[in-house]
Amino acid sequence: MSDDGHERNGHERVPSRRRKRFPGISSRAYEHPADRSALVALRRLSGFDTVFKALSGLLPERSLRLLFLSDSVRVSDQQFTHLNDMLRDACYILDLEKVPPMYVTQDPQPNAMCIGLDEPIIVVTTGLVELLDEEEMRAVVGHEVGHALSGHSVYRTILLFLTSLALKVAWIPLGNLAILAIVTALREWFRKSELSADRAGLLVGQDLRASMRGLMKIAGGNHLHEMNVDAFLKQAEEYEEGGDLRDSVLKILNVLPRSHPFTTVRAAELKKWAESRDHQRIMDGHYPRRTEDKATSVGDSFKESAASYADDVKSSKDPLMKLVTDFAGGAGGLGGRVKRGFEGFTSAPPPKDGAPKKDAGAQDASTDQAPPRDTPPQGEGEGA
Repeated sequence: MSDDGHERNGHERVPSRRRKRFPGISSRAYEHPADRSALVALRRLSGFDTVFKALSGLLPERSLRLLFLSDSVRVSDQQFTHLNDMLRDACYILDLEKVPPMYVTQDPQPNAMCIGLDEPIIVVTTGLVELLDEEEMRAVVGHEVGHALSGHSVYRTILLFLTSLALKVAWIPLGNLAILAIVTALREWFRKSELSADRAGLLVGQDLRASMRGLMKIAGGNHLHEMNVDAFLKQAEEYEEGGDLRDSVLKILNVLPRSHPFTTVRAAELKKWAESRDHQRIMDGHYPRRTEDKATSVGDSFKESAASYADDVKSSKDPLMKLVTDFAGGAGGLGGRVKRGFEGFTSAPPPKDGAPKKDAGAQDASTDQAPPRDTPPQGEGEGA
């Protein structure tokens, strides 16, 4: 049980397994630093809520609500009761007082989303419901409740609107470029918000293997007996480490149009966070409260975000990220590494006529020679 079985805000039925609750938890507890810094800044903007509510007349939110109400199945005590129990329990664990409405819509593609400006609504597809078992689905429901607690539904709705608008004004060169620039920035933020919501799903389900299985099934379908979580995580390592600089560029190009990180990357990031001290502190009951949100410093949040990106670059095994680290550290032979990284784009120029071929293991003659006796060795002179 999530608690001692007491009824709270209509949470009448809870699962039999005891799960920890997090009363008054702030979404800052589980948000990715890049996601958190953007949200803190937006929340501190004067009139932010008013501006976005004014946009609700332009956005298709009301239309979406009517569409799901008229052409989907609303989760309740009478319909999809097991999902209703999961939803109420997720809100109970994360202390979200108002349970958002949830709909199941007919779509074979496994998917879920949380949208809405005034009030969030959660939508899951039949493909997802049929794909996942109970514990895997619990993590997904917790993921979407995490979106609701963070306020991600507002920006997701705007992203959907701007993406649609970009298609409509594609014939206007400058207008299309301006909107695409905003959409690209929103997608980068949203990819980080997905990592935040994955963490919320783990806090709700409190079963890392179930979260891993769910992500693995989303990638490979309902053939769990043919898949292995450890092997799936190994794919994430191979994806990050493998290839050369050309592959690094292709990774960037592949991810730019996506609103979600790649599934193996999400699994690896979630496992890393689950093993971190930050996660353990939350499970021990030490986490930021919502009552402290207004006192949060925007500057400190951006510093944390910058530090997170810097740590990601330093710890990354991706060829391009290692090159950036070497460049920042002033590593020698950088030009050679760039050349080797892009080897294959252009063929090497043939040696000049009469010039002897250089042995692959030989050093350059200039580096073999010792400096004259009256010249200070490298590293001891000024400007070394």
